[in-house]
Formats: sequence, C-alpha cells, structure tokens
Amino acid sequence: MIRHVVMFQFHDDVTAEQIAEFGAGLSAMVPQVPGIVAYEHGPDLGVNPGNFDYVVTADFGSIDDYKIYRDHPVHRAVIERFTGPLVAGRSAVQFSLGD
Repeated sequence: MIRHVVMFQFHDDVTAEQIAEFGAGLSAMVPQVPGIVAYEHGPDLGVNPGNFDYVVTADFGSIDDYKIYRDHPVHRAVIERFTGPLVAGRSAVQFSLGD
C-alpha cells in the first residue's frame, strides 16, 4: 500500500469560498480516478502557527496505481484549475504503508 501526502500553502488573498471549491473539486474527482483505495482532504485547523493550509492524503494499492492517479486527466484538470491561482507553496511525499 502506498500513501501520498500533499500539503498546500495558499496565497494570502485566497477566500474561504475558493478553498471550499477546491475541496469540492477534489471530492468530485475521486470516483472518476481508478486505483484510489482511500482519499481524505481538508483545511488545517489552525492549532499551530506555521502549518500549511490544506492537506490531501491518498492511499493506493501500488506505485502503478499512484502513477495512474498522478497522470489521470481528471486529476490533472483539478490541479490546473486550482493550484495555479490558489497555491503559493506545495510539498508532497509518497511512502509505503506497513512495509
């Protein structure tokens, strides 16, 4: 099992409505992309200063399944629609679960 974690830092002028649209776009994407075992996302709770603004965690059965997601046109469309205008910074990691 592979877990993909990506954190986003939004530009200062991004609104709560834009963040909600981003989340809705992610949720709508999930059933359209094969190979996703689990998918969670949401805004930071603001408990600690300096955190990123938003996180996505996604689990896949294999690296090949992750690559299908990474390159899938529906996923790419969500990334292109939202990350350009909203995202000031991004950090990601993929790691193996249980091995």
